[in-house]
Amino acid sequence: MNTLMTSPEDIIVDGQDPMNFPEEAAKYGVNSIELVNTFYFGKADDMSYWTAFKAKCEEAGVQVGLIMCDVLGDLGDADEAARTRAIENHYKWVDVAKFLGAHTIRVNAAGKGTADEVARNAVDGLKRLGAYGASKGINIVVENHGGYSSNGSWLANVMKTVDMDNVGTLPDFGNFCIENGPEGCINEYDRYKGIEELMPYAKAVSAKAHDFDENGNETNSDFLRIMKIVKDSGFKGHIGIEYEGNDLSEEEGIKKTKKLLEKVFRELQ
Repeated sequence: MNTLMTSPEDIIVDGQDPMNFPEEAAKYGVNSIELVNTFYFGKADDMSYWTAFKAKCEEAGVQVGLIMCDVLGDLGDADEAARTRAIENHYKWVDVAKFLGAHTIRVNAAGKGTADEVARNAVDGLKRLGAYGASKGINIVVENHGGYSSNGSWLANVMKTVDMDNVGTLPDFGNFCIENGPEGCINEYDRYKGIEELMPYAKAVSAKAHDFDENGNETNSDFLRIMKIVKDSGFKGHIGIEYEGNDLSEEEGIKKTKKLLEKVFRELQ
């Protein structure tokens, strides 16, 4: 569930100021960055902050491509009033994305009920938010992010029903657990099948890594196999780098994920 966040406080991690993210990201040799709204939650309406942030991006030579939006309410909420609030809570982040020159915000298609009920409500939420996004030239994409959304067939069918040019998916290499148990995932969707089902609607892709073997390959996901699916789909956008492992520092994990992607790109040429 995408629990509604009511506190206006921003999240500071390891003493790092989110304002400095552009220059930190540039150190890895990337030119497009993704923001997570919860790190900037108290700044959503502060245009002086975003003006300064945009200047930071220009100084660092990076651009904001996408904003990931969480804790704004459920777009598939069974209660229509709550669903409307969730839709409208996303508007300000569409506006921030537009101001920063981003092309997309990432949302969650969450809600309570049966698969069909949540799908029906999510379609309504995505269509209504999609209409606002279209008015600003911004894409609305759904990530496979737990629950029904981690079922590739379910999410692809939602996209087919929404049927809007600016509403699509953000396939994540590692988020295919439909149901967790006390000791881990107890119902996991086939990630390769899921990515293949989601790529026709993809406007962004997230290369998630957890662990690496001695040859630098990710041990949970076959990056070469996945990126061949991505390439064969005709996708031309950015590939996001996401490290969620525990054995390496964040810096080393990001570097190893990037290095693996670069190796795979060469092999696919």
